[in-house]
Amino acid sequence: MPRITPNLWFDTQAQEAAEFYVSVFPNSKITSVTNYGDAVPDRAGTVLTVQFELDGQPYLALNGGPQFTFDEAVSLSIECADQEEVDLYWSKLTADGGEESQCGWLKDKFGLSWQVVPAELPPLLNDPDPGRARRAMEAMFKMSKLDVAAVRAAADNG
Repeated sequence: MPRITPNLWFDTQAQEAAEFYVSVFPNSKITSVTNYGDAVPDRAGTVLTVQFELDGQPYLALNGGPQFTFDEAVSLSIECADQEEVDLYWSKLTADGGEESQCGWLKDKFGLSWQVVPAELPPLLNDPDPGRARRAMEAMFKMSKLDVAAVRAAADNG
């Protein structure tokens, strides 16, 4: 199967964004940078694309101009081992102008949406006991950053 690489469209912040993302996630690196040539005179010599990897997953950041921006229709999801990881990624991705949303969603300072999800959450939301699953979901809907202990407590207090 061919490798699928998410492409992220930026106005002019592709390199800044890639550098930020590789600083947030371990085992990450920028793999190449290309520049606009003379074919686009107003951008000649500036960054066109940045290829990078986040823990082995390739991404491409493109400086395509202001025509398109991110919205919540597409997000990147981080499955976190525990609350400590949730807290870590939440604080790093909301820093310097990021925005909290709800149910574990946030936007980083570049406007890209992320879901920061504890690994324990999906099993709670899909619990075979419908009441337990409902209570977990109701608790999650009241949160911005997810608190797995609070979701678990809500699920258990039926």
